[in-house]
Amino acid sequence: MTDNNEINKPRVMLAAVDTGEYDAERSLDELEELASTAGAETVIRIIQRRPAFEPATCIGSGRLEEMAELCERENIDQIIFDCELTATQIRNIEAVCDVHTIDRTMLILDIFAQRATTHEGRLQVEIAQHRYRLPRLAGMGVKLSRLGGGIGTRGPGETKLETDKRHIRTRIASLSAELKEIEKRRGLHRERRKKDGVLVCAIVGYTNVGKSTLLNTLTEAGVLAENKLFATLETTSRSIELPDGRSVMLVDTVGLISRLPHHLVEAFKSTLEEAADADVIVHIVDASSEDCEQQAKVTLELLRELGCEGIPVVTVLNKCDLVSYIDDLDPGEGAVKISARHGDGIPALLDAIAAALPQTAKKMKLLIPFAESGLLNDIRRDGKVYSEEYTAEGTLVDALVDVKMYGRVEQYKV
Repeated sequence: MTDNNEINKPRVMLAAVDTGEYDAERSLDELEELASTAGAETVIRIIQRRPAFEPATCIGSGRLEEMAELCERENIDQIIFDCELTATQIRNIEAVCDVHTIDRTMLILDIFAQRATTHEGRLQVEIAQHRYRLPRLAGMGVKLSRLGGGIGTRGPGETKLETDKRHIRTRIASLSAELKEIEKRRGLHRERRKKDGVLVCAIVGYTNVGKSTLLNTLTEAGVLAENKLFATLETTSRSIELPDGRSVMLVDTVGLISRLPHHLVEAFKSTLEEAADADVIVHIVDASSEDCEQQAKVTLELLRELGCEGIPVVTVLNKCDLVSYIDDLDPGEGAVKISARHGDGIPALLDAIAAALPQTAKKMKLLIPFAESGLLNDIRRDGKVYSEEYTAEGTLVDALVDVKMYGRVEQYKV
């Protein structure tokens, strides 16, 4: 029996202009995965090699005529370009092909619109959509006057052609003010965590590398974890205990992607800023991806942009169960091989996180004389006591001792 969703999937043509700036074939592979995530079926892929983008049509009039014929023959519902199009280019392409046309940014915005579940996530998406559409109002004409279905049409939309730039700017200002309030609250939470001495570990990485799966494995948090791009758009925090006895707050962040549209980086910076305030960053890399090196590079570049220099980074090669040559893989100094889905390598990862974190406390066995009961109270207040036993010589304790107290307890070590 055929699934209705399969029947109703829009049939799309993917188009790219290869100017030599990046690997167009790989980028088109990623675009196909994005289209699939948005619920479309890729029927045709087209790459046109040119020294530069054609100002009027992006791809050139000759190639565009071929695309128009293919659209008619293959019953194509939509064309998706693997670059950012101007409103004029979209209008010209649609005039020739008579098919709804969107670009890479509109596709990503659509996926974000589908997947944003919290109020903050929806605000960020709507701001990004408005900022993207604002400069395109004049050229897109009747396009924005319709509220339609299909990829690239979700989100705020426009109900009539007369909706002008002033109205959209007012909406952006209103949404931004609301978002600032949420960011302010998040900032206060971060300050409180620092004041309370809470250690934070941010999980970052390319989209779909297994960040949410790892968080689920470590904490049983039940975060949405599926094999789709941008499965996580909001920050999720959960606390776990490390082998050395210290607690650390794990923070899952939005996945990154190469050539992530500027509007989206701006809109989601508040979410990503959790990484800039972390004590340690866990950088997840998909070891099974052919493009893992490039994906890791994209992530590290964005971390630099966010001002994360100086924060210790633990590199984690995930999905190692899918790689037959994993034993030959050199993960580099300090990197850890794991399978988040099956739990392989998790103890080594926890040890690596503990080692990378600043030394704030230490697990110790102490024999504290009864006369020093005040010291035992201080250990309880600033650290953690796992067990205590009264002996003839004093109280034998197994405790997590705050770094500030090392000097006071050193003489009572067992």
